[in-house]
Amino acid sequence: MKHPHFLGGMLFALAALACFATLDTSAKVVSLTLPVLLGLWFRYIFQAVITTVVMFPQRGRVIFHTQRLGAHLLRGVLLLVTSLLTFLSVSYMPVGEFTAIAMITPLVVTLLAATLLGEHVSTLRWILVAGGFSGTLVIVRPGGGLFDWYILLPLAQVATHSAFQILTSRMVQTEDAVTMHAYTGWVGAILASLALPFVWVTPQTLGEWTALVLMGLMGTIGHFLLIMAYRRAPAATLMPLLYVQIAFAMFAGWLVFHHIPDGWSLLGMVLIAACGAASTWLAVRESRAKLEPMEV
Repeated sequence: MKHPHFLGGMLFALAALACFATLDTSAKVVSLTLPVLLGLWFRYIFQAVITTVVMFPQRGRVIFHTQRLGAHLLRGVLLLVTSLLTFLSVSYMPVGEFTAIAMITPLVVTLLAATLLGEHVSTLRWILVAGGFSGTLVIVRPGGGLFDWYILLPLAQVATHSAFQILTSRMVQTEDAVTMHAYTGWVGAILASLALPFVWVTPQTLGEWTALVLMGLMGTIGHFLLIMAYRRAPAATLMPLLYVQIAFAMFAGWLVFHHIPDGWSLLGMVLIAACGAASTWLAVRESRAKLEPMEV
């Protein structure tokens, strides 16, 4: 029976999404009193060190063996820039609204796959892409509280994250997941360390230290949990669950900052989640149809 494994995968995925929402909320807490780049360094140094400590005794230097070093370096830079834009975004705007905008990434990947990679996209999926973008416009509507220059930050984050996802989709065909995770952590840690002497501020309170440690732990644990989820359940089962992160982010924003999105923002979030989940389900159905044997 595969169902227990699928359920375990779904639970691991939900736990990972809760970690990511906690990471973003902690980043917003850090940004109130400390440099964003300091939080970025903590996030990546934890991932690099913990991944190496856990995996190196099991696999040795094999975890760093690759024939595509350039691709790993580019992937690490893309994720570092994505993280930086994420932390800058949540320093200016509520976590829930940012997360909703960031969740149009799968829709943008669909758009790029059609325009740049020549992949076929059905009319219905184009409609869902349009619906997801409409949800974003509802959240950042002119006259709304988020319609300011900093709205460019999450939009830029979507662009870099989409490029990261497309590169990842190509690399997973030949590269080991642990190797990809290790390189991502160390590329981010080394680059963030270059800026550390210029931004270092010693945290003065227990709350600041707690938020920084949470950033490092939640980013690392979240990615490990996601890997465990994909080992137990196929992407087709897990992808629609990713939109639950919007709910986690809204809850965290309410719990820590007492922020509740207004009615229009909630409508935009629902549009993005519904169109994104439906687009994922449709893509899975189309891929399965292609794999079914032709009748003779």
